[in-house]
Amino acid sequence: MGLKEKTISGFTWSFIDVISGQVLVFIIGIILARLLTPSEFGLIGMTTIFMTLSESIIDSGFGQALVRKQNCTQKDFSTVFYFNLVVGIALATLLFVSAGSIAHFFKENQLKPVLQVVSLGLIIKSFSIIQSVILIKKIDFKNQTKISVIASLGSGMVGIFLAYHGFGVWSLVAKYLLNLTLISTLLWFFTSWRPIKQFSRDSFKELFSFGSKLLASSLINRLYDNIYLLVIGKFFSSTELGYYTRAVQFKDLFAKKLTTVIQRVSYPTLASIQDDEKRLKEYYRILIKFNMLIVFILSLGLISTAEPLIVFLIGEKWLPVVPFVRLLSIAGIFFPIQEINKNMLKVKGLSSTILRLEIVLKIISVPIIILGVVLGINYLVTGLILISFISYMAIGFYSGRTIEYHLSKQVGDIAISFIVCAFSALIAFLIIIPFKYSPGVTLLLQLTIYAILVIALCEIIRLHEYKVLKNILLDRVRALFKQKNDR
Repeated sequence: MGLKEKTISGFTWSFIDVISGQVLVFIIGIILARLLTPSEFGLIGMTTIFMTLSESIIDSGFGQALVRKQNCTQKDFSTVFYFNLVVGIALATLLFVSAGSIAHFFKENQLKPVLQVVSLGLIIKSFSIIQSVILIKKIDFKNQTKISVIASLGSGMVGIFLAYHGFGVWSLVAKYLLNLTLISTLLWFFTSWRPIKQFSRDSFKELFSFGSKLLASSLINRLYDNIYLLVIGKFFSSTELGYYTRAVQFKDLFAKKLTTVIQRVSYPTLASIQDDEKRLKEYYRILIKFNMLIVFILSLGLISTAEPLIVFLIGEKWLPVVPFVRLLSIAGIFFPIQEINKNMLKVKGLSSTILRLEIVLKIISVPIIILGVVLGINYLVTGLILISFISYMAIGFYSGRTIEYHLSKQVGDIAISFIVCAFSALIAFLIIIPFKYSPGVTLLLQLTIYAILVIALCEIIRLHEYKVLKNILLDRVRALFKQKNDR
């Protein structure tokens, strides 16, 4: 299988992995949202801050350093495995001990036992980071799809069962830990790699020289991504934090999860051709055009249909989520293209540039966040749009300069896709306003109008990215029918 076919296959399976897994999580989340309160979701949101930061420290950039390295040895993998495990145990212990102080900071007594139990997830996760890296290096997302779906379904069913029987926030805790346990167990089952009894200082130094800068960058990003949870949890109520975390889950169904797909597929693909400048630029441009079409279709569609979608799925008690979903979806449009540009800097070995950019960008964001706290939660979330836009412009500028695919060219390449999707979303939103249908009917009509307009306009202007996407989907459908007939 050639690189192009391998990349498309990897993207397709990774997309199926993330979307199928996320659709399952989303459906399970809808059921849980009807059984639990916004305040209970807010408690889990508070634990997320510390868990995501800890996960970055456990990995310490070694995962991406291993993906980038062309010829990894058994010694390399084992060294990182033992490092992950030791750090995971240390951080879990630290969180367990400091849970009381964290609960006091948020003025939520129930947070202490919740955080203590959730911290066990760090040890579970540290056992399977290398197995995941190995599958990523092979661009083998088919097995990751199976793992994700099985884990999401199994943990989700347990979470729903516990929520239905009145376990409240503990149903979310059990769901989280079981999901990690299933993923870790299945990764060991689907990969043949096992650690050897060796820790190499040379391997550690080599990988850490690249990974350490990514660790710093990742920590800054994770801290920034979760600063909103910290700020809302501290200065606003747990109910408002629950609304925000639920809005993030709606937004993540598309933009953030697609970013995960792009990150997982584009980095190993670009890394494999890092010495061929012509091919590198070609694939870089293809990745941006193709992925941003999907981002625009999904994110702008969500913005257009947010109100009927939320009322129909999780009820009117969650109506305050709507403005958050729309604002976060606008900000989320910039995440995927930002990650592609960041991957190019990584491939070029410019991890120090990424670190410097992240530091400057996060310093710029501080006054925007402070102003949002003063003005109110809606202004706080609106500030994310400005911050996301500035971040893309800065990272895109430096990345484009390394491969002579400048920012203006990037914007030009994706402008038509944006116009098509924005126009279609606006019409789908406006055309329904005069009518007072039920949320379900309104949602169905808006989605139908939006889909028809997007497809029609793409066909009329013969948009190349759309044709590529359509052909991939048709090829997959034909392959499925062929497999069915062969049986």
